Amino acid sequence: MIAKKILVIEDDENVRQNISTLLEEENYLVVTANNGKIGIDKAKEFLPDLIICDVLMPGATGYDVLKELSKSKETRSIPFIFLTAKIDRIDIRLGMELGADDYLFKPFKLEELLNAIKSRLKRHEIIIADYIEEENNKPKQQKKKKYDPDEKLFLTVNGKPVFLGINEIKYISAENQYTSLKPINGKSILIRRSIKKWEDSLPEKIFLRIHRCTIVNMNFIVKMEKWHNASMVIYLKDVNEPFIVSKRYTVKIREKQK
Repeated sequence: MIAKKILVIEDDENVRQNISTLLEEENYLVVTANNGKIGIDKAKEFLPDLIICDVLMPGATGYDVLKELSKSKETRSIPFIFLTAKIDRIDIRLGMELGADDYLFKPFKLEELLNAIKSRLKRHEIIIADYIEEENNKPKQQKKKKYDPDEKLFLTVNGKPVFLGINEIKYISAENQYTSLKPINGKSILIRRSIKKWEDSLPEKIFLRIHRCTIVNMNFIVKMEKWHNASMVIYLKDVNEPFIVSKRYTVKIREKQK
């Protein structure tokens, strides 16, 4: 099973550490932030699968975090769970109108937290699966040739033309009906193209799909470690967070190393 990445934004250190420890014991990859501003930056950088965020924090509140992340195509669809000790009905309505998926009231039980996370992640996976099925059922077009490693893509980013070399892409991750390209330099670039289409068109000697949502450039792999159930974890150059490779794709990596 592919580990999901969860961002925990909480200014109370004890609560933050407790949640982090509990989730790591459940084999989630956890990123933490001790205030809203840092949380916004980490959400944009790491693109977690789900965000758990306290409502009342100094500076940027949980509502401010959700508002800011709702402005970006890369982060607006991330499932968002609010944590709160005390809140009235008006505040709950505000959070829901901003796009919050759920509320957990402190103190909460471990079972409540895990059930909320599993429920929101499952719903998100269904949305992605429905899109993938829709894409696969579209009329087949003539198969495009594989890109050459030295070939350049012509992209439009924020209305400006950008040329990006194929071999400059570190990894590609699925974002609902979009995919996010992470180049060597600069911020991620969001493209309306499925992960399957990238897999079909990228040169196989360089790029490898490691699970259903991610393709990595093997030239940037700096470290590989064993993980649970015969899978592995890989680390890419200048990327802080590790990538978990499913058992199926772990076999392919080993075959390429021979």
